[in-house]
Amino acid sequence: MNNTYEYTGNLHVHTSYSDGQALHTEVVQAAAKAGLDFVIVTDHNVWVDKCEGYYDYVLLLVGEEIHDVRRRPQANHLLVYNTEGELSPLASDPQGLIDAANQQGGFSYLAHPYEYGSPLSPSLAPIPWADWDVTGYAGIEIWNYMSEFKARMRNKLAALFYAHFPTLGIRGPFQATLRQWDQLLAQGRRVSAIGGADAHGNTYSMGPIHRQLFPYEYLFRCINTHIVTERPFIGRLENDKQLIYDALRAGHTWVGYDLPASTAGFRFHARSGSKQALMGDELARAGATIFEIQTPASADIRLLLNGQIMARTRGEYLKFTTAEPGVYRVEVYRNYRLGRRGWIFSNPIYVT
Repeated sequence: MNNTYEYTGNLHVHTSYSDGQALHTEVVQAAAKAGLDFVIVTDHNVWVDKCEGYYDYVLLLVGEEIHDVRRRPQANHLLVYNTEGELSPLASDPQGLIDAANQQGGFSYLAHPYEYGSPLSPSLAPIPWADWDVTGYAGIEIWNYMSEFKARMRNKLAALFYAHFPTLGIRGPFQATLRQWDQLLAQGRRVSAIGGADAHGNTYSMGPIHRQLFPYEYLFRCINTHIVTERPFIGRLENDKQLIYDALRAGHTWVGYDLPASTAGFRFHARSGSKQALMGDELARAGATIFEIQTPASADIRLLLNGQIMARTRGEYLKFTTAEPGVYRVEVYRNYRLGRRGWIFSNPIYVT
């Protein structure tokens, strides 16, 4: 498992083609300053053609966040990637939309599936996922920066406080989201996790106070999705695009909150007999299974089996041996700005 390559990207970004404030080129410039390797624009119900490619050594790809604009209350936003054209006419039928994306060779994630919103404005109302009977999607967005920020804005005083001290409000995925993920995994579903900024670059106003709270560059330093590939990028659109999408489909990824400290270098492996697996893989047992977790800095490392903590340590390395099958994933927490923050959330290894 040593011969792998790691890349960092953000998978949930809006431009001025929908409700964002930046052009695609400006988004890429911000991503480059933040040190990202790739960024995927996901404008609302707009599939923008002929802008994918490398800019400033950052690969720009185009997906879409699709939803039914007529639905009240709003719900069921779907992040769609690697499709061949516009699918928003299918927005009123989530299952049909997921199926259509799959038929085009694409794949999808349920965006911000649990949201709590803010009572301060109708524009800050929650937009959760409501139709949990759908199947065929690749995964769920377990951590959305703007969803968490909205949830902290319970009143005007809280909004002003977190507008000036946003790092105090970002703590980790909602527990309801993690519980739902574990329930889906317990049903035998292969559901991968991603995280994203939901970046818009908007300016918020409260009376005479106007503030661009979250510039793109800032958000690109926060909640990202890291991928692991078996081959390196070579600077060519089609090759590197395929590597990204293959890694996402396979679940060879983790969600990292890179602002407290970069999560680059995290690894989660398992082996049993001569067989090895990394995040997203299935591992057939040949006797005991040995798990190894490596973090880039000392932290609270937790290995979970079917949603329950199986092993835990404080440090940079955890090794654990077991004969029990099930769904194993990792959560890592660290102290930052006066509190415990979620830092790393891995995709599972499926031990059979």
